[in-house]
Parts: sequence; C-alpha cells; structure tokens
Amino acid sequence: MSKSQPGKTAAIVSYLTIVGCLIAITMNIEPKNTFARFHIRQAFGIHVLFHALAILLTYTGMASLSIPIYIFYLIIWVYGFLQVLNGTRKPLPVLGKYFQQWFTFIS
Repeated sequence: MSKSQPGKTAAIVSYLTIVGCLIAITMNIEPKNTFARFHIRQAFGIHVLFHALAILLTYTGMASLSIPIYIFYLIIWVYGFLQVLNGTRKPLPVLGKYFQQWFTFIS
C-alpha cells in the first residue's frame, strides 16, 4: 500500500456529490493542492454536466433518454474516481481538458 497523497481526501470528497465538490473546494483553500484542484474540476464538470443534461431532458420531454444518461454519468464518474484512488491526473476522455479550462475559478 502506498503512502497517502496530499490532497487525496479532498479529491475523493469532490466525487461524492455536487455538495461534496463544494466541500472539497473549501478543503482545498489552504493549503492549495494541485492534485485536489485537478480532481475537483473534473468532478465538478461531471456533476454539472449530469445536472444540465437532466434538466434538458426534463424540459424537452425526452425522459426516455434518462437511462443512457445515468449509465454515461456512472461510467465517467467511476473513471474519475478510479483516477483519484490510483493517484493519477488523467483527464476524462473528450471533456476532461475542457473542464480544466472552464472551471479555472476553482483554484
């Protein structure tokens, strides 16, 4: 078993829920940790994307697509969470690099 990486706890918390992201942001205020910041941005992007798609599907009447959206959410969530557990900073496929650019307010 490897030693605990600094910022890993905040990174794990960020993947739990959107509220977990907000808690992780406050956990990472001082001292700032780049590993935690990277994963907080990835998790925040995952959660915001999921909620945006859920709202879009609700208002367009396309609720039948909710199961594929949940499956997509689960897959990218597991991918990101495993990156934290492995101690790596690999962005999510396709959207991960954009999450890092769009959410620069998370520092």
